[in-house]
Amino acid sequence: MTKPSHSESPIQTLMTKNRLFSLLLLVFPLALCAPALGQQLKTEFMPIETAQPVVREFADALPPEIRGALDPASRSAWVRAQDAGIRQRLVLGEEDTLTNLLRFGVTYTREYQIDREYLAAYGKSTLVNSFAENRANDLIRALASPTANEGMRQMREFLLQRGYSFKTAQDRARVKQHLLDNLAHMRDEFAQFREKLKDASPAEEAHLYAQRGISLDSNLWPDYALDRSLGELVKTGQLKPGSVRRIAIVGPGLDFANKENGNDFYPPQSIQPFAVLDSLIRLGLSDAGTFELYTLDISPSVNIHIARAQKNAADGKPYVVQLPWNSAVPYSQEYLAAFETYWQVLGTQIGKPVKPVTVPLKVADQVHIRAVSIGPEIVRRITPVDMNIVFQRLAAAGQDERFDLIIGTNIFIYYAAFEQSLARANLAGLLKPGGFALTNDLLADKVPSKLELAHTTNLAITPQGEITEHVYCYRREP
Repeated sequence: MTKPSHSESPIQTLMTKNRLFSLLLLVFPLALCAPALGQQLKTEFMPIETAQPVVREFADALPPEIRGALDPASRSAWVRAQDAGIRQRLVLGEEDTLTNLLRFGVTYTREYQIDREYLAAYGKSTLVNSFAENRANDLIRALASPTANEGMRQMREFLLQRGYSFKTAQDRARVKQHLLDNLAHMRDEFAQFREKLKDASPAEEAHLYAQRGISLDSNLWPDYALDRSLGELVKTGQLKPGSVRRIAIVGPGLDFANKENGNDFYPPQSIQPFAVLDSLIRLGLSDAGTFELYTLDISPSVNIHIARAQKNAADGKPYVVQLPWNSAVPYSQEYLAAFETYWQVLGTQIGKPVKPVTVPLKVADQVHIRAVSIGPEIVRRITPVDMNIVFQRLAAAGQDERFDLIIGTNIFIYYAAFEQSLARANLAGLLKPGGFALTNDLLADKVPSKLELAHTTNLAITPQGEITEHVYCYRREP
């Protein structure tokens, strides 16, 4: 949860170039070494003509340069500029991760965590100000340490790419000010969201974060909701046994400093592709030996991580996922009991239990953890694709290249109705007739598409049902 998008600074431009260069060096060689289990998917920018129904519907809300009849080159440049703007928001999302690490991290400090109540009091309470500053000092020491863990090293590199340094006292003071400024920004942003939610309609809630940085953090709650939703689709006969072979996960996430509790005691990992696959196999919808799973993401960090996992799998190495959850959340006992039942079997269809990492004593009474080692024969069938679901599509996607199932959780809320409508059209184009797209974000439906809302799963999370998790199941028309 970071600052709204703004024009790209020279540092951000340099960072983008560095990341793209790293992606060329790392991802493409890995892809060449990966086993050819499925077709290599190629993407292309959506022709503006394809988006014309959406453009016409939102004409009054669009910038003047796209409303008129543009020449093809100008239209192409506009689409590419929009794509670049979305990708730039990843930098702001990384700031979210850094701020959540400051608020909740447990490996580098003994200070109190900065929960939402404390966050609201930051800047007004000398007590909260004191342990926020202590946390910042402790985090800076951890980031600068030569023995920092993988997650800390990634955050350190992120700050170095932004032009910060840890060499001198003055450098470290500048980093500290940056951390505390972001903390104050998150406080103000949360206050704004609370005000908006007081009278927001479901449609308005669905694109509440349209101006925020795009964060990679994830947790297990959406995966449980997806499992429940897939089970309901099976019971109602809308999904048939063995009907899901080709799967796409839009924005699978790369969890390190979980946005909810700051679980910074395990290495960065991507859980959702494996959680979804495990559910599909357990429900009899997919076969472990024939599935193809693609992750569609704009983040070089995610794509490099999954490509590296695939390369390691080709070398016979498994992928270990840590499965933590926090029982101190204010959820109903009924919901937590059902979630724990799901959690106990998560990963058993695709891997075997192994010893998890040690949970720091400070949170050991509330954090529950399992770990699963997923065999290379599973991991090697998961392929990353650099793709912007809003402005890009698969090149010449024939029937065989389309998907039976697409998953996208906590993704579309980052886009306004115009971008959501483009994404909805793209999802329809990616799905086989009769295929499903599942998301916990209600998609804008102002513009007709070939996706119809076929089912909704509702999970009451809090004791009185004040908070309900929804999974919207969209079916591609035949």
